Amino acid sequence: MRPPKLDRIDLKILYELQKNGRITNVDLADAVGLSPSPCLMRVKRLEQAGYVTGYGAQINLAKLGETISVFTEVTLSDHRREDFVRFENAIRNVDEIVECHLVSGGYDYLLKFIARGVVHYQGIVENLLERNIGIEKYFSYIVIKSPFIKNYYPLTALFDHDDRS
Repeated sequence: MRPPKLDRIDLKILYELQKNGRITNVDLADAVGLSPSPCLMRVKRLEQAGYVTGYGAQINLAKLGETISVFTEVTLSDHRREDFVRFENAIRNVDEIVECHLVSGGYDYLLKFIARGVVHYQGIVENLLERNIGIEKYFSYIVIKSPFIKNYYPLTALFDHDDRS
């Protein structure tokens, strides 16, 4: 089954839902210029088509305790398909790795770790190195400050355009 084509209102609904997944249907309908019943039907259609993959809470880690964020560049020693699969399978269940991106350029993967501190982070990396999952080298970048983190995508800027641009 082919996913339904999205119009501007669908994009507005998705935009609002990603900013506030707990928004009431009445408030959502008001924000996108619909009455509540058609708005709810669209939300259900977007969920069923897989555009909305879930709803969740955003946690303020600083309230829970001190943590560090570390971006890590990883270069694999070999570059066969099975090397990438082995690496990805090995890190998939490491809870402290919250993002994994296969990238182009001077290294293979960009990982984002959340750890209790530098010692905790280094322990995780040493464990990965001991597991012999193909890591040739890695470089770590400890985040000093995050002036902002957007937890939503600019949907209308990305997808609400005509085909002439």
